[in-house]
Amino acid sequence: MQRNNFTEVTEFIFLGFSSFGKHQITLFVVFLTIYILTLAGNVIIVTITHIDHHLHTPMYFFLSMLASSETVYTLVIVPRMLSSLIFYNLPISLAGCATQMFFFVTLATNNCFLLTAMGYDRYVAICNPLRYTIIMSKGMCALLVCGSLGTGLVMAVLHVPAMFHLPFCGMVVEHFFCDIYPVMKLSCVDTTVNEIINYGVSSFVILVPIGLIFISYVLIVSSILKIVSTEGQKKAFATCASHLTVVIVNYGCASIAYLKPKSESSVEKDLLLSVTYTIITPLLNPVVYSLRNKEVKDALCRAVGRNTS
Repeated sequence: MQRNNFTEVTEFIFLGFSSFGKHQITLFVVFLTIYILTLAGNVIIVTITHIDHHLHTPMYFFLSMLASSETVYTLVIVPRMLSSLIFYNLPISLAGCATQMFFFVTLATNNCFLLTAMGYDRYVAICNPLRYTIIMSKGMCALLVCGSLGTGLVMAVLHVPAMFHLPFCGMVVEHFFCDIYPVMKLSCVDTTVNEIINYGVSSFVILVPIGLIFISYVLIVSSILKIVSTEGQKKAFATCASHLTVVIVNYGCASIAYLKPKSESSVEKDLLLSVTYTIITPLLNPVVYSLRNKEVKDALCRAVGRNTS
């Protein structure tokens, strides 16, 4: 079938949280508060890791890159979502939807592989501490960061043009942003090829990092158990706790959202999962890495002390 056999759709409208009726204002206030806290937390992490020389290490370099990526990631999705809670039936052009999806895929993939790089960093620090500064050189850190972003760009280039080459018959997206499946459902033609591409991309982006992180932690745990002192073991585990917490939440939600059978999908469940990985998880990162991290808290105290003295 040719595209010109269908009535051309030039814009979409998000269904979003319209089923919540009068509670949308409450949701707006809650989501706006979380968004402001997320932006503030990530900006603080990026700033403090830049100005405090004690945090000029690979671990905090990756953390600042993750915070920067999460900031842009939320900027792509949340402001539009907040607008739709106030201004009903707010349209988005086809080009705007494609742009949003492109950045979403790029940055979500980038975040996944940055977490993998952080797992590798912890593996080198614990399993090979004497060669840590040599292995995790500035060049290696830059390579891992560029590799993460490059992988995200490749996944987006594979996915998004194929998606928006489809003809669309429907206009109402059963979601609050241009996510993959809700947009795909609006196509007039068979989307089997696109579904295969999506499942392949999702599997690669989720399962490859999970596998690499799992291997890293198996080696980390085996090394920690060889440490004679209990205090040394606790300190080693503490350096991994924050990273592992974020990994579990991030990949847990992503796996359920993108690897589950379509027969188990429902609009309500998908919205709940999407809120988790687009709003809650970006807030979790700065909270976990600041409130549970002594070095970051000490750096904040030093920065506040300099400014008040």
